[in-house]
Amino acid sequence: MSRTSPNRTIEGQLYQTPDPTTLDARRVVVAHNNGEIVAVESAGSAAAVALIDAGSGHVELGANQVMLPGLLDLHIHAPQWYQLGTALDLPVEEWLFEYTFPLESRFGDAHFARTVYTDLVATLLAHGTTTAVYFASTHSQATTVLAQACVDARQRAFVGRVAMDHPEGTPDWYRDVDARTGVAASARSIEEIRAVDAGHGLVAPIVTPRFLPACSDALLSGLGQLAADSAVRIQTHCSESDWHHGYAQERFAMSDAEALDHFGLLSDHTVLAHSNHLSASDMALVRSRGSVVAHCPFSNAYFANAVFPLRRALDAGVRVGMGTDVGAGIQPGILQQVNEAVTLSRVLQDGVDARRPAGERGDPGAAIDTVTAFWVATTGAAEALGVPVGLIEVGRRFDAIVVDLDRPGGVIRRFDDLDTDARLFEKTARLTTSADITSVYVDGELVSGLNPVS
Repeated sequence: MSRTSPNRTIEGQLYQTPDPTTLDARRVVVAHNNGEIVAVESAGSAAAVALIDAGSGHVELGANQVMLPGLLDLHIHAPQWYQLGTALDLPVEEWLFEYTFPLESRFGDAHFARTVYTDLVATLLAHGTTTAVYFASTHSQATTVLAQACVDARQRAFVGRVAMDHPEGTPDWYRDVDARTGVAASARSIEEIRAVDAGHGLVAPIVTPRFLPACSDALLSGLGQLAADSAVRIQTHCSESDWHHGYAQERFAMSDAEALDHFGLLSDHTVLAHSNHLSASDMALVRSRGSVVAHCPFSNAYFANAVFPLRRALDAGVRVGMGTDVGAGIQPGILQQVNEAVTLSRVLQDGVDARRPAGERGDPGAAIDTVTAFWVATTGAAEALGVPVGLIEVGRRFDAIVVDLDRPGGVIRRFDDLDTDARLFEKTARLTTSADITSVYVDGELVSGLNPVS
């Protein structure tokens, strides 16, 4: 525990989910020191009063404010920010060439990158995204610009230069020249990001092969070795759509997950975006390697050709976090994804085609509730990614957001004679927008919004 300065304290109603079935709802006083949570005590207790009296500053939330752990977004395409909400009319294999690769190629202009990324990071923080996992573009300088934007705004982040070189899976005007060039550029990017973050402890590099169709065998194996040699996490896409899932079988005669494992890319905390089409054996492989699925509920409606079986994955012991998939996902906030995850799990359970008998229409037992979805977006995501956030408890970093209930113009309403904590939590988790989030803290510092009035 750091004692270089007196603790700071914040008091208020806390909602969090320490496990997939438990809601922790209580009024607490949280003490943090240099970003580390050093005490969590029940408000009004002698221990809480002592914390406040001994601290260097105290914030007390209002009666209509609640505190939540900071939200983790495990899959964001940073250069697609200006594409958000548009260009979703094609299958993913066509969408990339028609819309996305042309936009990403513009990030060779560092000034353009700075404009986009500064806006992106500030907006995501305002939506409560305290930890972000970013795909950048192939441009090393622009990737460093993104890392700098995160450091400047104090967003916790993993930032990856995208590597891709396959002559059939990428356009000749937007790809690495060859595998050796791609691995070398990724290695330089790792060092540049580490230099940007020196002394901050917020931003880390992450090795980023785009996905199998965009990468040669040599690039895939080279990046797997680079990640191992540099002790850096990995992120990529896995079995997103029918086309993507089938591609691996055609090229490698094995599943996407098996091919990634073959190239040394399926390791502890590897983030696998989407993964809708994982088989039972794939899930067992992902679990055994300690890798992570980034579940992106909204974008799956456009590109996945299936609903990710979240309940089945959790029951199989697979680590899962939540992702927006900006810009294929048109909603930048993780709480919106929590809402969509609950809804789509019901769609998967009940089915959609009324022409089929009810007993043959869906996947029984697939539904999840709001507590489970919120856990996936916070505590579960943090544990999957291996970062000490996602839960307000001693020893973790103080990343948190404050939500106003009954905001004029908002839709969250408190009815004292009707609403239990469980009901208020569900409303908060499913109805909160960025306008309802008044304060965002990362590592104990206010990074977006205003300090609540004591």
